[in-house]
Amino acid sequence: MWSYEKDQERLQTLMEECLTTDDNPSEVVFEDDEDENEEDRLTAEILETDTEQEISDEEEENVEETVATPYFLGKDKISKWEKHVPPKNVRTRSENLVTHLPGPKAATRNLKTPLEIWSYFFNHDILEIIVEHTNQKINAIKYNYSRERDANPTNITEVKALLGLVYLAGVKKCARTNAEELWKTDGSGIELFRLTMSCSRFRFLLRHLRFDDSDTREERKATDKLAAIRSVFDAFVEKCKTAFTPFEYVTVDEKLEAFRGRCGWRQYIPSKPNKYGLKVFALCDSKTYYTLNLEVYVGNQPAGPFKVSNSPGAVVERLAEPIRGTGRNITVDNWFTNLELIANLKQNFRLTLLGTIRKNKRELPPEFANPSTRSEKTSMFAFHKNCTLVSYIPKPKKNVLLVSSMHTDDALDKNTGKPEMIMLYNQTKGGVDMVDKLCSIYDCARNTCRWPMVIFYSLLNVGCINSFVIFLANNINSTIPRREFIHQLSFALIEEHLKTRVVIRNMPTTIKIRIREILGLENTTLPEEAEERRGRCAVCDRKKNRPTRYYCRKCNKFLCLEHSVIMCDECIQSAYW
Repeated sequence: MWSYEKDQERLQTLMEECLTTDDNPSEVVFEDDEDENEEDRLTAEILETDTEQEISDEEEENVEETVATPYFLGKDKISKWEKHVPPKNVRTRSENLVTHLPGPKAATRNLKTPLEIWSYFFNHDILEIIVEHTNQKINAIKYNYSRERDANPTNITEVKALLGLVYLAGVKKCARTNAEELWKTDGSGIELFRLTMSCSRFRFLLRHLRFDDSDTREERKATDKLAAIRSVFDAFVEKCKTAFTPFEYVTVDEKLEAFRGRCGWRQYIPSKPNKYGLKVFALCDSKTYYTLNLEVYVGNQPAGPFKVSNSPGAVVERLAEPIRGTGRNITVDNWFTNLELIANLKQNFRLTLLGTIRKNKRELPPEFANPSTRSEKTSMFAFHKNCTLVSYIPKPKKNVLLVSSMHTDDALDKNTGKPEMIMLYNQTKGGVDMVDKLCSIYDCARNTCRWPMVIFYSLLNVGCINSFVIFLANNINSTIPRREFIHQLSFALIEEHLKTRVVIRNMPTTIKIRIREILGLENTTLPEEAEERRGRCAVCDRKKNRPTRYYCRKCNKFLCLEHSVIMCDECIQSAYW
């Protein structure tokens, strides 16, 4: 029976001969390893991304004894993997030279407060798009309301206050709570909600929030399934790309935004906490959990500028575009990993890739995909000019297969005995998963039947996390937790709207006094407004219920403008005195 350890000893004597005779190692010929059912699996989204792959007994029986050769041969009978560690080059490889120092870029380097940083991601242009198309929707439905004030148009100040309340509900862990519970006045509600706007206004704005022109939507949907929120989504992602430079390790993975409503590309992924939802691919920094790039999976787009390939390699290449040529490493799971992607990233992007790989790839040697004679806690390596392959047996009947274009040796961790490739993979694989967890802790998403709102809530969550990352980078001495950061951000978004409400004449005095106390304004008792008299018109029918602040100076009866006469002081003096 063939043994990898014994074969390694025999190869030591042949190493010199191999180094001298094999100056031009044969290139790997990549073949299309996707079978005809792979697209169906993608549609079903039952993804097998486990790091440990099982070894079946049938596979063990089919493993042939390997002849003592200086290389492993892939299952395609073409791909060759060297058994010995290639000679080390003194110079550092170009793809391992990290350029562009990590941290906030020039556009966000001088932003200090939570509102300033958040306003960079959701700038005036994005808010203006939301206000414009929301008012368009309000104008279209305002005739359904008997009172005109129930369908008043909105503005940027009110939209920012609305988003501030959405963030506040998320940090209070009540985003999914019925809105009426938040506006209760019996002490169980949250006071700031009642001071900012009425419950009916809050619901009205969320119900009619829009992100595109409804008149041209059908035309744009002919070439883009994401037309309902495309402009806001692209503008936000562009801001994420230009605000921060990630550290040397980034992660590509998918997020699943919970949604069970009607949508043509709703996904079912049983391994996710929310099994049904909208899938969003993300590129995140593995150290700071900053989200650098996003892409919503919408299935096959119609013919046009937005029609792109949904293959795993194409997704990674599009997401990696912001870090092209920076020498960073991308960590992925086995759904994305293939040797063609590794070669392309190294050659055209100057990036390395580290990830688990499925054992059914045709380029892999059978000895790695189906190890039958190796004991527990053992590792086996194979090398190619583009990458290094490792097979590790963590426990019986389990096999971990990793491939890396960053590593070039068979180094093992001194403490655990595991390959360093696996140790680095475990440290960097959770970037997107951690972002998903941070979003779920203070999730601001509310229940909705409209998929554009689901994506917008996702942008709000990601924008808040990105803002916090830049806040900590720009305020090195700050130790505030993320919960306090969201509190400060939500109040800063609401503050301007509170200042406009405090000068409204028909606003209840108690609300005005409380707002002034919160904002720290003077004259909290409002004596000048407390003296103002109001009452019903004495002439109008009681059914009209017409209140007025005008009254007769002689008999003190309240009169509306319809039943009163306007006179100057001189005429009044000559007429009555």
